[in-house]
Amino acid sequence: MMYNELVMDHMLNPRNVGELADADGAGEARSASCGDVMKLYLAIDDGVITDVRFQTYGCGAAIASSSIATELIRGKTLDEAWYLSTHDVVNALGGLPEAKEHCSVLAEDAIRAAINDYLARNGLPARETAAGTCSDCCRHDDGSCPGPEKR
Repeated sequence: MMYNELVMDHMLNPRNVGELADADGAGEARSASCGDVMKLYLAIDDGVITDVRFQTYGCGAAIASSSIATELIRGKTLDEAWYLSTHDVVNALGGLPEAKEHCSVLAEDAIRAAINDYLARNGLPARETAAGTCSDCCRHDDGSCPGPEKR
């Protein structure tokens, strides 16, 4: 299995590794198919992600996906981070082998879990993540997701 230079860099030199002791929101995602686990911690100020850390147990592609996802959501609003898709993660890495694309799902799921944790801690309603939401359509390769601006 061949990985591009950017994927290798994020595998070998992951960014934002660790736990945030005073996280405003934390989420976890697990892959039933391969056993990978990602924990994500968010620091949030006025609706903007000011810091983000992760801990991932899994293969190199899962670590690279986690690392790049933290880079993509830092400085973003909760809305912007919520709509980060698996495709965004794969594209930011310059691609992953097809057999490893499922690793990017961990990042999307952990981000959404961490945002919902933040909302719950602040007495706000959780966002929908069940079937029929963008989380489903963004996992298809047919380009069927209209994006957040068209929902």
